[in-house]
Amino acid sequence: MKTSVMGAINVLGMAKRCRAKVLQASTSEVYGDPEVHPQPESYRGAVNPIGPRACYDEGKRAAETLFMDYHRMNKVQRADRADFQHLWASHAPVRRTGDLELHPPGPGRRGFFSTIFGDGSQTRSFCYATSWSKAMLRMMGAPDDFIGPVNIGNPNEFTIRELAQLVLELTAPPRSWFPIRCRPTIRSSEDRILR
Repeated sequence: MKTSVMGAINVLGMAKRCRAKVLQASTSEVYGDPEVHPQPESYRGAVNPIGPRACYDEGKRAAETLFMDYHRMNKVQRADRADFQHLWASHAPVRRTGDLELHPPGPGRRGFFSTIFGDGSQTRSFCYATSWSKAMLRMMGAPDDFIGPVNIGNPNEFTIRELAQLVLELTAPPRSWFPIRCRPTIRSSEDRILR
């Protein structure tokens, strides 16, 4: 909570002093466990201010409040504008979320394997990091009267179990890499070592 709030105050103070334009990369977590699906930017959320993730969720919500108040109080010219976006999950080749942990291939391993937290029925919507970056740049170049919030993401949703299955299918080595049967005879070791 302190990082989000103090960080926002520091960034906004510097933007005001330097007359710089600033963009807040918020998160879809500001919506909490939503009662409206899918969530429009106007949705205020269904949050738990005392839950185990409350410091993160409420910190992001407080930072959004500060950015909007800064915009309202200091709207002198374009350089003093605060923009913010609700960022949905972006992904790169390796990702860990609270729902799924992807392990890249390492010594002695072929392909990815995954650990699913929960039963895998929770849904997510992922966005390519490159698409997310382009959207942020376009937001910074938007006209002054377009403030936000803006949801940046992918409207297609799938379960964490479906994601894990897709990762395994895409990273599994060909079946021909593995022998069909494999069992040693151990007569020599029985006769010479294990006596």
